[in-house]
Amino acid sequence: MVMRIVTATRLNERDFHAKSALGRSLSVAYGRHPFELELFPGNRQALARCYNRSIESGGDASDILLFVHDDVYLTDFFWPDRIAEGLASFSLVGVAGNVRRVPKQPSWAFVDDQGTWDAQANLSGIVGHGKGFPCELTVLGSVPRPCLLLDGVLLAARRGTLLEYGIRFDERFAFHFYDLDLCRQFERKGLPMGTIPLSIVHESVGAAGSADWRAVYAAYLRKWGG
Repeated sequence: MVMRIVTATRLNERDFHAKSALGRSLSVAYGRHPFELELFPGNRQALARCYNRSIESGGDASDILLFVHDDVYLTDFFWPDRIAEGLASFSLVGVAGNVRRVPKQPSWAFVDDQGTWDAQANLSGIVGHGKGFPCELTVLGSVPRPCLLLDGVLLAARRGTLLEYGIRFDERFAFHFYDLDLCRQFERKGLPMGTIPLSIVHESVGAAGSADWRAVYAAYLRKWGG
């Protein structure tokens, strides 16, 4: 089994390792951890396209593919173990999610396109936000927990699962909604998803509600309906 970290960045390779949250995490703290890095530097294409290239690029069915944003600090020293343990129970794991899905839901966290948070009883996960540690924590709900929707900031699955069930990232969703769409595919195949207790710090807070986000939301609704 190989742990393959898949990430895309607008930075060149040198700056990714020197300046990005993920690059610094891997280069400084985890240089001796047994993982492979599949990096898409200087990237201007859809995340979904990069992620699909990784799925198709070869390897064993047991390999774990960790799809993660470049502005994420991995602050959990045992992150490979956390992910592997989570995939013993779930087919797709993440750090934040929702146990339910309501009609026209535009985010794992929100129940409408006005940014109304779902009730905390339906949410799962703890995510740090900021430029390092210590940081502010968004405490969502208990972990680990089965979910129907997961946040795309960090997702992991075994390559064999994606291949066996014909699951791929939909490339029409360049950045927004690729995570919700992927979860819908796992749900349709009857595959379990859930959150895992994994500590990260995310530098970004997302862009929900922007004009680009609304355009992709419309495309998502055209595909999946209510």
